[in-house]
Amino acid sequence: MTDTLVTHEIETPETGTDDDLLRIGHAMTRMRLMTGRRVIGRLAIQKVAPGLELTHLDVLDAVRRGEISGEVTVGLIAETLRIDPSRASRIVAEMVAKNVLRRKASQADARRIVVVMTPLGQRLLAELRLQKQAIVEGIVADWSPEEIEIFGRLFEKYVSGFEALFASRE
Repeated sequence: MTDTLVTHEIETPETGTDDDLLRIGHAMTRMRLMTGRRVIGRLAIQKVAPGLELTHLDVLDAVRRGEISGEVTVGLIAETLRIDPSRASRIVAEMVAKNVLRRKASQADARRIVVVMTPLGQRLLAELRLQKQAIVEGIVADWSPEEIEIFGRLFEKYVSGFEALFASRE
């Protein structure tokens, strides 16, 4: 027996039908349950750096994103992950001890210490990207190029809207 959602279809001018919105909400829940298990991250850690934790991947991603706009400090990592700076400092220390990150003097201000990825950290992020790419390719294998392009554009737009909505509430 299949699960069907029976509601009265009401058009809402800005957002589509109530059924469409409910479908999106249900899909979000299913996606959250799948990604909550963090299978991709676990596979990447197992392959490249056994002994690391999923929290370490979050820190690596914060470092990667932070490096795009400049140098990364422990404070920036804490802010990005919304954790206490002392906790961020402990996690960074663990990652330095495991040779995933290293500390160095800032190029802009030698009194300041910044965090950078080691080659092992870079390999771990590369493996994570490969795992994600393989999963996405498997999911869309029977989609047309047009469907992939449309979904990519709309999914990016949706996630950007999601981020903006919650950023405006902070």
